[in-house]
Amino acid sequence: MILDRIYEGGPFFMVPIVFLLITILLLTIFGIVKKDNNKKMISLISSLSLFVLVWGFLGQAIGLIGAFDAIQSLGNITTDILAGGLKITFLPVVFGMFTFLIGRVGIIILTLLDKK
Repeated sequence: MILDRIYEGGPFFMVPIVFLLITILLLTIFGIVKKDNNKKMISLISSLSLFVLVWGFLGQAIGLIGAFDAIQSLGNITTDILAGGLKITFLPVVFGMFTFLIGRVGIIILTLLDKK
């Protein structure tokens, strides 16, 4: 099911989001285990999570432009087609926000563990 959503949302936007989600999770785990240089780890996770959020919104904007171009060229469309197109444009944003939130949780954990 998750792979279907990634394919629906467009591999160009969804694959980097998934890759960055895995990277953020690994950086958080590495920061928890290593426990030194957490400031650099926090900064890196913060930058990556913000990037992935903006990347998701960029995917939505490009998807909406494509959807509106298709609507304009077809003329009259059904609400089913419109709803399906809008659903697809929201997938990168939802995955991007989810990844952003995971990154923020990682930052909170690393901040709490930082004893300096």
